[in-house]
Amino acid sequence: MAIMRCIRLDPNRTMTVDEFKAWLRTYDDNHDGRISQEELKEALHGLRIWFGRWKTEKAMKSVDTNRSSTIDSASEMEKLVKFAQKHLHMKIYES
Repeated sequence: MAIMRCIRLDPNRTMTVDEFKAWLRTYDDNHDGRISQEELKEALHGLRIWFGRWKTEKAMKSVDTNRSSTIDSASEMEKLVKFAQKHLHMKIYES
């Protein structure tokens, strides 16, 4: 099922951590407050990032510390922010 997202994000745009989290929440299709690997893959696909599937797998391996296959804690979300800054070259800063 294809869903159009209201928020189209330019990966080169500068944003706050809160804006990044709000954007990512738009991909939480089941509204459970967690980001699954499939939801993260869809988010990266929306950014038109090259090798999105591979980068999603890399992100989940480095961020999902409890191996639940979801990003489900504040510490994991902070790790995802750092991953996006370093590996996806997103400009995310503290507000």
